[in-house]
Amino acid sequence: MTETAELIDNEFLRQFELNVENEMAIVEYSLQERKIFLTKLIIPDTIRTKEFELEFIDMVFSNIKERNISVVPTSPEIAKFVRGNRKYKRMLPVGIRI
Repeated sequence: MTETAELIDNEFLRQFELNVENEMAIVEYSLQERKIFLTKLIIPDTIRTKEFELEFIDMVFSNIKERNISVVPTSPEIAKFVRGNRKYKRMLPVGIRI
């Protein structure tokens, strides 16, 4: 479902956006110094599947990784994603454990 969709970083609204099937999936964030706090995950029920959720969060993390910024997941769904994906745990700031 996400193969052809393009992840957009809407800096004005401070959110990552992915438009799929005329629906908008969103991860809201707050950027402070060299840390990005992922605060809220919004996926409409019409496109929400576990597979889509994981692919979308993975796209967000890949985008952040390219910028070399630390991630602080404050959203429960995103924190759960980090717990299940060891490769992203090293993106957490020093002293933060999930």
